Amino acid sequence: MSPRTSSFDPRVDAYIAKSRPFAQPILFEIRELVHKACPAVVETMKWSRPFFEYKGAILGNMSAFNEHCSFGFWGEEISAVLRDKKALKTGAMGSLGRLTRVEDLPSKKDILSILRQAVAFIDKGEYTSPIAARHKVVKAPAPPLEAPLEFTKALKANKKAAAVFAAFSPSCKKEYVEWIADAKRAETRDKRIATAVEWISEGKQRNWKYQNC
Repeated sequence: MSPRTSSFDPRVDAYIAKSRPFAQPILFEIRELVHKACPAVVETMKWSRPFFEYKGAILGNMSAFNEHCSFGFWGEEISAVLRDKKALKTGAMGSLGRLTRVEDLPSKKDILSILRQAVAFIDKGEYTSPIAARHKVVKAPAPPLEAPLEFTKALKANKKAAAVFAAFSPSCKKEYVEWIADAKRAETRDKRIATAVEWISEGKQRNWKYQNC
């Protein structure tokens, strides 16, 4: 593992620790590779998931879901590098597709090369990032949240709730998804899903007691 410095955020440790067992080695591997490629990288949390920044620009972010993990690079420039290396994959949020085991990642040589290229873009001021204060910025959207599988199944089982949820604004959907995804215990998650489906079928948003969609 990389030596511990102030660039390691304890919130990222907590995120990995509460992730499912299959996800933990994947997240550890990604984290180690990012720090190896960019020793000056800084960890932070945004939108409830770990992000890696360098000189104020986002290198990438990683996420753990119920059945897979994802890692996303930021910037059109690095996306072109990923396409050239045939490493850009679809089928999941992020740049590398659905990661269910460490072996699903590109080779260490390839991913280190891609990360170092992203660092070089930032050093040259050629990296597109939503918070790159020292570089030319093109606003990038927040990565879309992926609804937990159990929540998706519960909505499909209730046609009225599914139709109402589909008509909700992105911000209303996000509130429900975040609320459910933040549950630390399976029992809490299941209870929140049941409550969410009931409220949604009645046309209510997550904070319906305080505001309207």
